[in-house]
Amino acid sequence: MARTLLIVDDHPSFRSSARRVMEAGGFLVVGEAADGASGLVAVRELRPDVVLLDVGLPDVDGFVVADRINALDEPPRIVIVSSRDSSDFGPLVAACGACGFVAKADLSGDAVAALLP
Repeated sequence: MARTLLIVDDHPSFRSSARRVMEAGGFLVVGEAADGASGLVAVRELRPDVVLLDVGLPDVDGFVVADRINALDEPPRIVIVSSRDSSDFGPLVAACGACGFVAKADLSGDAVAALLP
């Protein structure tokens, strides 16, 4: 059975290409959200296995959203994505409870799956 995935990113073009890439990689994309607030609502409603979460959201920092997701009962796994390099974030990825980081340019189903238990 495919893992379900929610994409939280403010760029419609990235959400569209991420959907195609992740579905081709064996994930079932169950939803998309354009900001942190709607992402949190979608996590509660859709209960995905994995959240692909952008750092730079228009309403709240992606690391804050990750903290809020992890405070939920039975939170999904979180993979942080950004157009920036992982070295720009230092220990923030691990500190927010995410399983890891994938640069948007390197996004693939295999790259995300490799971070998941």
